[in-house]
Amino acid sequence: MSGHSKWATIKHKKGALDAKRGKIFTRLIKEITIAAKVGGGDPDGNPRLRTAVAAAKAENMPAENIKRAIQRGTGELEGVSYEEITFEGYGPGGVAVIVEVTTDNRNRAVSEIRHAFSKNGGNLGESNSVSWMFSKKGVLSVAKAAADEEKLMGIVLEAGADDLNDEGDSWEIICTPAAYEGVLTAVKAAGIEPEHAEVTMIASTYTTLEGSAANQMIRLLEALEDLDDTQNVYSNFDMDAKTMEEVAG
Repeated sequence: MSGHSKWATIKHKKGALDAKRGKIFTRLIKEITIAAKVGGGDPDGNPRLRTAVAAAKAENMPAENIKRAIQRGTGELEGVSYEEITFEGYGPGGVAVIVEVTTDNRNRAVSEIRHAFSKNGGNLGESNSVSWMFSKKGVLSVAKAAADEEKLMGIVLEAGADDLNDEGDSWEIICTPAAYEGVLTAVKAAGIEPEHAEVTMIASTYTTLEGSAANQMIRLLEALEDLDDTQNVYSNFDMDAKTMEEVAG
């Protein structure tokens, strides 16, 4: 199982996703606003906005909230002016970490990110210090009980996916960002509901952690994700199944 999938599993087991629903809405609204500002308010002609709106709908965000976020982005409504910043750094054991931030206060964001790294055994790096080992991919997770491997393989490959991986209790579908919408639509059209689907950053290599270093790495990831300005956190950490159970517990 990839480090990306393990982190998602840990968050699910710890109930972090449900407990932070309000924060999820805030992040989605920021992404919709930025996407509309950069590429216009029409989802049909703005792939980034279309993806953000789909993610918001998947979280059952009210249509009015989505509409207002778009209007703030296009300038039809007054709103906060956001800036996007990407931080790169290292966690315990030299694990690579990327943090994407959307903020209305750059100085605050820099201070909070630096503090989270230093307090949890990590440190900020220079621009491009770790991003070279990551690539943007669409990732969908489907429970094995929900789909037969051969049937799912045929559906996703025909829709443009690159790979289908066995992740224990689930299948992990990998595709390019450009193919993501088509693959997701094809899977749902077949009556299969993904457990999780997103466009994310996948590492080319992983660093395995265990014991205290693994625990410290999870604390760093949680500290970074807890910050109000944080949109996404990516890393190339890995751990064995036993360590994951201990950390998730």
